[in-house]
Amino acid sequence: MSAERRQALRGKYLKLGTGELAAAASFAVVAIALVMPRLAGPDDSSALWSALVPLLAVLVQAGIYWLAARSWVERAPMPAPFAAAYRVFRIADAVLLGVGLVGILVWWPEGIGTALLVVAVWLFAVVEYLNYFAVRLAYPLDRWFIRVGRWRTPRLVQDLRTSAPASRARNHSDPN
Repeated sequence: MSAERRQALRGKYLKLGTGELAAAASFAVVAIALVMPRLAGPDDSSALWSALVPLLAVLVQAGIYWLAARSWVERAPMPAPFAAAYRVFRIADAVLLGVGLVGILVWWPEGIGTALLVVAVWLFAVVEYLNYFAVRLAYPLDRWFIRVGRWRTPRLVQDLRTSAPASRARNHSDPN
């Protein structure tokens, strides 16, 4: 592809990566500075963190993915070690979401407002997970209803599919 297209994608990936990392930092800061002091007790805090930890994990992984993908976009497949890590994340994040849901149920918040907040955070984590590992859900608002129904494959999953397995990657570097 053209150098202009590669540069445009690198710029887009920079924005996506820094945006996801900024979102993760924002959620953590808001939780610690604004929400935690207003919670009724330790069970509410535990429920909040049960919802928040999976969200933070997915957002940080997504940010790192977009920033790293700038190095291979339009040039090469995703490096095999990186792909292996994200294949593990795909499973680990699903487990983390399940454990988070159990934590929410065990430490169910006292107030309805806190319960709604905790459930909303957990559901957002599920949506982010699906957006990166199952089906693309993120589109501009003016085209969202048209495009989301197409059930497109997320860019991360496309990169995972085209990544060279570790053994094949080693063979490519072997001169014999």
